[in-house]
Amino acid sequence: MTDKPADPLIEIRGATKRFRSAGGVHTAVRDLTMTVGRGEFVAVAGPTGCGKSTTLSLVSGLELATEGETRVRGQLVNGIPAGVGYMFQNDAILPWRTVLDNVAMGPRYRGASKAEARDRARAWVEKVGLAGFESYYPHQLSGGMRKRVALAQTLVNEPSILLMDEPFSALDVQTRALMQDELLRLWSGTGAAVIFVTHDLEEAIVLADRVVVMTCSPATVKGSFTVPLERPRHVEEIRLTTEFLEIYKEIWESLRQEVDKTRERGARRVA
Repeated sequence: MTDKPADPLIEIRGATKRFRSAGGVHTAVRDLTMTVGRGEFVAVAGPTGCGKSTTLSLVSGLELATEGETRVRGQLVNGIPAGVGYMFQNDAILPWRTVLDNVAMGPRYRGASKAEARDRARAWVEKVGLAGFESYYPHQLSGGMRKRVALAQTLVNEPSILLMDEPFSALDVQTRALMQDELLRLWSGTGAAVIFVTHDLEEAIVLADRVVVMTCSPATVKGSFTVPLERPRHVEEIRLTTEFLEIYKEIWESLRQEVDKTRERGARRVA
């Protein structure tokens, strides 16, 4: 396990989030406390439906804590903080725009001229390996190519905080590994803090500096584990190392207990 960063960029302090629903009030996260340092890659893993995505919503300002608080750069979050990029499980690519115009949207909304936005977009399209596909439309792209567009859309704005909500979960195994490598390559050297939500522990370990394990719903932090694997990393090779297997076993023992509790709850509801 590890201590919190000395200079946290993101701080969630004793946060509880409740939502009203037809059945009453649902508590998504409870007394949640976690920090992320500048340039740190943190993966958040936990059972299905435990509240991992709510954690991202608190950082992004899309949701405010019912109790407790969230701070970015020391400032209380009461709206969307500057410098936040958000990559969702389902991409936000507009079907009537080309690859280039989809990537250029962010700079345009932030005041860049059309020419400047397209120049920046073209550079990022090339960085994500889609040079030559600038004039293609989303329906002409494979799933992996669409994810590359979504990644370029997010990174073209040079975010200092990158929030990722299971962005590669819908991809096949081989394409997913390629996108994991691509993310590490593009993130390296940017200094951006990353919170990456995933239900896949292997993915969490190969990507992150630290893995935060969440309890079953309502979620709180159960444990925080440093990943002692050197960078740069190649995800397919690193999975075969003794170091990877050792940290996997350690974290899985913590996560497995929460997964079992979630399964037991589901079985009781069905019964």
